[in-house]
Amino acid sequence: MAKLFYVIGASGAGKDSLIYHVRQNMPEDASIMYAQRYITRPADAGGENHVALSVREFEHRKGLGCFAMHWFSHETHYGIGNEINVWLSNGLNVVMNGSRGYLQVARKLFPQLVPVLISVDPEILSDRLYARGRESSSQIKQRLIQAIKLENEVKHYQLIKIDNNGLLEDAGNALLNSILNNQNEKCA
Repeated sequence: MAKLFYVIGASGAGKDSLIYHVRQNMPEDASIMYAQRYITRPADAGGENHVALSVREFEHRKGLGCFAMHWFSHETHYGIGNEINVWLSNGLNVVMNGSRGYLQVARKLFPQLVPVLISVDPEILSDRLYARGRESSSQIKQRLIQAIKLENEVKHYQLIKIDNNGLLEDAGNALLNSILNNQNEKCA
């Protein structure tokens, strides 16, 4: 059964950077696809690779059933297209940037889901959030509070945990190896 590697972690934990590292270093013969996120945020906001949609466009696509998953977080809509269903049914493993708040719903929708937590110390996370310049100080403080709370909430899940406090290459290689080592194992 193909796996859905559902990468979660606090905003600023480095999920997109680590997924990009995996994409660049994945063996060419691997049966891995990468889900694109549809987000109601401008395309040039914060360097995240996504399809930018207006709220109206997002709601229209949602109403047409274009999303396999969708959630709302931090005043922003996020969606994952139905193409992941086709990939999974064709035996292709999928890597995606998910939401910790949506994890329970995603696990019910996708029994082959493998949660992957990208963990970062709060001090490092704070520095990263300020450096990217996407949020105000009060928004960053709220994100840090939520990051600690939500990481505690997912501790009871059987998941892969990647520490991203050091070099990006080290965490990226850890994620790559975790995906390669778990793509053929049975889901828990």
